[in-house]
Amino acid sequence: MSMFNILDTAATGMSAQSLRLNLTASNMANVDSISSSGETTYRARHPVFSAMVSAFNPDDPSTGVAVKGVVESAAELPMEHAPDHPQANADGYIYRPNVNMVEEMANMISASRSYQSNVEVVNTAKQLMSATLRLGE
Repeated sequence: MSMFNILDTAATGMSAQSLRLNLTASNMANVDSISSSGETTYRARHPVFSAMVSAFNPDDPSTGVAVKGVVESAAELPMEHAPDHPQANADGYIYRPNVNMVEEMANMISASRSYQSNVEVVNTAKQLMSATLRLGE
C-alpha cells in the first residue's frame, strides 16, 4: 500500500464518520418532535457502511469505507395518551420518535473518536512523507 492509498483510506473513513455524526445530530434534534400518526413521525436514521474493494487490486483488503445508504430504525414508535395535546389523533394519542438518546450519545462519541483517529492517520502519513523527503538532504 502506498502512502497516497493511506490518505485515500483515511479520507473515506473521515467522510463516513462525518455522515454518521450528521445523522446522529439529526436524530438528537428530532427527539422531541411529535406527530398524530405513525406514518409521519420521525424515525431514527443510521448509516450502513461496508469495506471498499480496490478496482485495481481486489486482493488488497484495506482500501476504505463505502457508504451503502441510510436506513430508518424499525423500532416501535412510542405512543402516549395525551387527549389535550393539539396534535393528538382522534383517539387522543400522540406518537414520539423512536430515538434513544443514550444510544445516540454513544454513537456520537464513537463517530467523533473514529473521525479523530482517521485525522491522526493522515497527520502521521504526512509526517512520514515529510521525513522521507528529508532523507535526500
